[in-house]
Order: sequence, then C-alpha cells, then structure tokens
Amino acid sequence: MKKYIVMGNYTAKAFQGFMKNPSQDRAAAATQLSEAVGGKMVSFDIVRGTYDFVGVITGDVGFEATAAVKLAVESTGTITNFTILEKMDINKAAELATKAMAGYKPAG
Repeated sequence: MKKYIVMGNYTAKAFQGFMKNPSQDRAAAATQLSEAVGGKMVSFDIVRGTYDFVGVITGDVGFEATAAVKLAVESTGTITNFTILEKMDINKAAELATKAMAGYKPAG
C-alpha cells in the first residue's frame, strides 16, 4: 500500500471563499478528491507554518493519481505549492545503492 503526504497553500481567492463561508469542510472536499482517484484520506489538517494544509493519503494508487489531484486543485486557482511526498523504504534504497555501486567506478 502506498502512502503520500500532500501539502499546499491556499491563495487569496481561497481565503476570500473561506470568509464568505467560514463553515466550509475542506477535509470533506479533500477526502472526495482522494477517493475519486482510488485513495483513502487518512488525515487532513489546516496547519500553521510554511504550508496551509497537510494531508495523508493511502491506497493502491500510483503517483499519477496523486499528481492528478494536484493538477485538478491547482487548476482552480485556489491552491498553490501543492507538494507530494511519497513514503519510501530507506533500507531497500540502501540495498539498491550497494548493488549499483558494486560495478561503478567514480570519475578520477
């Protein structure tokens, strides 16, 4: 099962929408988006800091499905800096790096 962490920022257009309707449930909207591409929204939080929101999505979905959500939401003009992080296995990466280095000669 894949796990993605998504983060992004709202634009002035989004903030105007929040002010018109402060009771909006953005977690429900994010959940609908992730389910539309076959994922499951584990959590969605509005946060303080560099990003305005952080979500965790799991499922047997490829990176393209999460990228499709990025394309969809950024095309609305209400979200920017949508960042996708994908969980990985550092031990497997280290094993593959060791295998790759077995026959590699560095320059010099």
